[in-house]
Amino acid sequence: MSTPDELIIEPRSGRPADACVFILHGLGADGHDFEPLVPALGLPEGLDVRFILPHAPRLPVTINGGMVMPAWYDIKEMSLDRRVDEAQLKASAERIQGLVREQIAHGIPAERIIVAGFSQGGAVAYQAALTFPERLGGLLAMSTYLATVDSLEPAEANRDLPVEIHHGNLDPVVPEALGLAARDRLEAMGYPVHYRQYPMAHAVCPQQVADIGRWLAERLTR
Repeated sequence: MSTPDELIIEPRSGRPADACVFILHGLGADGHDFEPLVPALGLPEGLDVRFILPHAPRLPVTINGGMVMPAWYDIKEMSLDRRVDEAQLKASAERIQGLVREQIAHGIPAERIIVAGFSQGGAVAYQAALTFPERLGGLLAMSTYLATVDSLEPAEANRDLPVEIHHGNLDPVVPEALGLAARDRLEAMGYPVHYRQYPMAHAVCPQQVADIGRWLAERLTR
């Protein structure tokens, strides 16, 4: 059942979920932003996945003139290196980790839980998944960047977590250079990273949706 803080989509089969995918939206959006993605993924009929799409809190965002909007953390400047409020980012990541623990407590094994995020939500997904103390099923980072690269302390349980990175080569919001930098840093740390480039801007394209569906099926089919 959905709550004011997250949108929850139960398996279409009506059977109890035996896997869970979190999808974190980008700046200025909410959990409903990725609601149409779920039925478009074309997951196998026998795969009973619960999707949880949390809503970010409303915060003043410096790069948008201090306007209050849904945001996982404040972005202080739009330089290529992205100066962000790391304390807010890590607090958001801890919130997501708390939601993951709730799913584990309700019977879904940690290794059948995947954390995904788009843009600002992807930066939170990186932090939440890579520092989670129990082995997860995978991490999907879409059109995003590794904002906590200098302070990241990976959990040993997820030192070889499969990481899928997607980025558009025409992205004017989060330049592809940031996606490639995240890939290179994670590979240097020993993570198995698969990188996909798409001919798109800051968005999600049909080919990417198909690729996400296949990747989730591979990660979650027993």
